[in-house]
Amino acid sequence: MPVSTRAVGRTFPAATYAVGREKIREYALAVGETDPLHHDLEAARRAGYADLVAPPMFVAVYAAPALGPALFDPEVGIDFAHMVHAGQEFRWGPLVVAGDEIATTVTVHEITERDGRGFYTFVSTSTNQRDEIVCVGTWTNVVREA
Repeated sequence: MPVSTRAVGRTFPAATYAVGREKIREYALAVGETDPLHHDLEAARRAGYADLVAPPMFVAVYAAPALGPALFDPEVGIDFAHMVHAGQEFRWGPLVVAGDEIATTVTVHEITERDGRGFYTFVSTSTNQRDEIVCVGTWTNVVREA
């Protein structure tokens, strides 16, 4: 299964996501987060936050608009019929709260082939409106041979 590495190093334009209070609540409910910081505005404010705090894995919500173009780029060449999500790693910065504007860029970090499978690694960098990096994510997908 030959893979092309010509897209390695390519960075896609930033996608900006406006973090909403109700989106945080909905996400927290969907994933079973019970910490009041994700649901109760007064509890979040008493803890020193300006608004509701997003659970850490809310990164999947604000990074998705930036990851999509990279995953679907024909030059990257992912065969989605044979793709599986292989892993993700994150380095966290300041917590994300409702009202933040998060800009995420995605770079094709590595494309390799091993044992007839293609390995596609992307790195996302998400920055808030204060130019603080809130999360750096490494996302890996594997494409098995057709």
